[in-house]
Amino acid sequence: METEKPFDAVIIGSGIGGLSTGIILARLLQRVAVIEKNPLPGGLMRSYTRDGVDCPVGVHYFGAFGEGQPLRRMFDYLGVTDAVSAERMGRDGPIDRYLFDDFTFDLPEGIDAFAEALEAAFPEDRRPIAAIVENLRAIADLQNSLSFLSSATIPSLDIDLFSPLAVYLTKMNCSTRLRSVLCVASSWMGLSEHDCPVIYHHLALTSYLLSAWRLRGRGSDLAEAFISRFAGLGGSLIGNDPAAAILTDGQGVAGVRLASGRVLRGTRVVAAIHPKAVLAMLPEGAVKPRQARRIRSLVETEGLFAANVAVDAQTHPPLPHNIYRLHTDREGWISDGVFYQLRAGREGQSHLTMITQSPFSEWRRWEDTTTGRRGADYQEEKIRRAEGLLGKAEEIFGSLAGGKIIDAYTPLTLRDWVNSPEGSPYGIMRSVRQLPVAAALNRAPLGGLFFAGQNALAPGILGTVMGSFQAVRQMIGYDRFAPVFEGLLKGPGR
Repeated sequence: METEKPFDAVIIGSGIGGLSTGIILARLLQRVAVIEKNPLPGGLMRSYTRDGVDCPVGVHYFGAFGEGQPLRRMFDYLGVTDAVSAERMGRDGPIDRYLFDDFTFDLPEGIDAFAEALEAAFPEDRRPIAAIVENLRAIADLQNSLSFLSSATIPSLDIDLFSPLAVYLTKMNCSTRLRSVLCVASSWMGLSEHDCPVIYHHLALTSYLLSAWRLRGRGSDLAEAFISRFAGLGGSLIGNDPAAAILTDGQGVAGVRLASGRVLRGTRVVAAIHPKAVLAMLPEGAVKPRQARRIRSLVETEGLFAANVAVDAQTHPPLPHNIYRLHTDREGWISDGVFYQLRAGREGQSHLTMITQSPFSEWRRWEDTTTGRRGADYQEEKIRRAEGLLGKAEEIFGSLAGGKIIDAYTPLTLRDWVNSPEGSPYGIMRSVRQLPVAAALNRAPLGGLFFAGQNALAPGILGTVMGSFQAVRQMIGYDRFAPVFEGLLKGPGR
């Protein structure tokens, strides 16, 4: 069945990227439809509940949400700020505590405080610290100006900012311990220091130094804030009906056919999903062979394994900061680690989340299964790994006897939930080698087709939402986008 009237834009994917794009277009009085394959929209924003415990998936903490800061200004424009309940971290202590084998470092709020903490911990590194902090300030200014979205030419940047982080830190003659501390931020994007471009590292690090935040409520509340705003602007949200094919007419896209057979007509389609999933929806030959090969060759960031545990709140009260337990090699490069977050849970309980790297290859034996139908051996493997993480956590928190494993998820979980190849939580790898191919996604391979979501610009809430504004700018041209940019600079737009 076809709609009686074509849409101005059809968006595939209802994560924060798809819904943000839909809200911006709806504010511009566009007729917009957002398609979601799952019964519940929201993508990785949406948490899930097990035994009454809210388990986050994609939102554990985020940066640059203070008054006047980039993410807050974008949320203000989207009209969702008032519906987002968040608490600021780092006011009475660190944002993160990094536990290495032979030293500890506390990440504070603020670039000035960060510089002071680095100099106090590594006095022999004053010269490289000064140079690195100077670059961080330049990136913070760029981020605060939202220059990525303006018509102005972005100021020229140091060529070293496009080199791998490991090369950059080596060139700076950083000590092994300073290297270790600075490398943590690359893991926030699923990248090693040998793959991570310095500019992505600096963008991520400065966003959290500006301010770091955690949700007070459920991740699902964040999803509902975006869903409600989109619906309030007249947007159409179609759930539990996956996009089956992107239609073309010889000149460009012509709409989307859903699994139900319903056809949504429109000459602009925004794909807020993985580029490989988009390629599979297009007719054979719609994309030039060279472009198709580039998309198929994209390497994913590695998967994660996460376990959620209920522990006694009297013995283990919630912590206002996150903990990273990290291991390094002799040169200071990070080899592996675990992220811990201890939040308030149900009455008398605290909720411990533990996350560590887990490549898809470790779960390949269940590759051909689907969620809920993977068998007892898969469940046993999840419990085995969760118990292993819990045992390691006791080295940090002390005895966790009585801790109850609520649930665990794997790369297969994320693959099935958001259709991300190999269950990558951060999408395509934005490594130095892959950066040119990733950047090419901003040039649509087919007329009327645009990319949004974390694969369009950068992972994380800030990078994903900024990518939505960028996608709209590409769709409508800067002349029509200029009022949007001005609205971002002025503040809230309801």
